[in-house]
Amino acid sequence: MSRDLLHGGALDAMRVAFPGAREPWIDLSTGINPWPYPGAIVSREAFAHLPTRTAGDACRAAMAAAIGAPEKSLLLTPGSEIAIRLLPDVIRPQRIAILSPTYSDHAAAWRRAGAETIETEDPLGMARSVNAVVVTHPNNPDGRLFDVEALEAVRRDLAERDGWLIVDEAYADLMPEQSLAPKGGAEGLIILRSFGKFFGLAGVRLGAVMAPPSVLRALTGRLGTWPVSGPALEIGTQAYLDTAWQRQMRKTLSSATARLNHILASKGMKPIGGTDLYRYVEVANAYSVFEQLAKAGIYVRRFEWSQAHLRFGLPETTEAENRLKAALTP
Repeated sequence: MSRDLLHGGALDAMRVAFPGAREPWIDLSTGINPWPYPGAIVSREAFAHLPTRTAGDACRAAMAAAIGAPEKSLLLTPGSEIAIRLLPDVIRPQRIAILSPTYSDHAAAWRRAGAETIETEDPLGMARSVNAVVVTHPNNPDGRLFDVEALEAVRRDLAERDGWLIVDEAYADLMPEQSLAPKGGAEGLIILRSFGKFFGLAGVRLGAVMAPPSVLRALTGRLGTWPVSGPALEIGTQAYLDTAWQRQMRKTLSSATARLNHILASKGMKPIGGTDLYRYVEVANAYSVFEQLAKAGIYVRRFEWSQAHLRFGLPETTEAENRLKAALTP
């Protein structure tokens, strides 16, 4: 099995691996909202000219207001993935504890940088013995949440030793009350945000880092003068200002998640975790189920580290839900 198929979103590779699969494919392999933000209008100037500081400031202000972050603490990035890869060159901790299981690129980035990387179910419990702690909150793939006050206590402890708490909030738009964004800029705290997942516009490539000024300056120097495209800035500004759409979408996603839970449970696959953009399921033979679904043209997320778990994104339509039901029938 190609490693391309272990990450999600590689629909082109799936078509090669399963050439006889039913078309059109249903891609449930990513935790991306299948109902993307519909209201953005992009100007001709955004495509024809370099991004302006004014456009960047407008997007940053809109994002900060929407997530409750201090505006000065926030740096826009072309997605959060690049920040994950740049951080090891900016703060350089020698020993780092990372929540496991979680988004695998975190550990990969720190290992490439030569840091001693400890993957653990209890990263907060290791805070006193490391230079940095990384958590995804809510976690991907199991949706695990941490007590916000516990995170703050670890942040204070690490900051006293010039250490860092790094919080990946890629899915925090689903549950704003769990976000540390209001503490953005605090010593020892780095927060990563992603635009594309909740707003369903992953191809826009927009994200942010919240951190103290020294980290923001270092990242700015590495990202260059125009890190975010003009169209991305305009789309992001409009989407973050549309708080009514955000509130309604949270309700829509909650309802869709309840329907998906029912489908999975009716087929003996009761979810054991996840968020309102994906469900985390324990199964007896994950690869067999993955292959069964792939032959039916349904692409779900499997994991290199487990033969007992799969992750299902939300089906976009009633037809897609019905196809999933049929494909899960033995």
